[in-house]
Amino acid sequence: MAKTGQKRRKSKEMGRYVSAEGRGSYTARKPVNSEHSPRWFGWLLVGLLCLGVLIVVLNYLGVLPGAVSGWYLVVGLVLMFSAFYLATRYK
Repeated sequence: MAKTGQKRRKSKEMGRYVSAEGRGSYTARKPVNSEHSPRWFGWLLVGLLCLGVLIVVLNYLGVLPGAVSGWYLVVGLVLMFSAFYLATRYK
């Protein structure tokens, strides 16, 4: 404990304290208005996903022209995967 007449030091002044900035483990916050996706980006993402699911479902129901085809499945899956890729870029 502290003796009479001695002041207790703060923890930041004691020992080998190194600030977070000094250690390099501090990441500065980004401004609130920095880098947002445009408004159409989310609609494009949702549109591609819905269109891909719709093509796959209609293919299995046999409603699309040309009967059931593997190419409709490929197109639907490519649209869905592109929507998932865009979802990873959404800010």
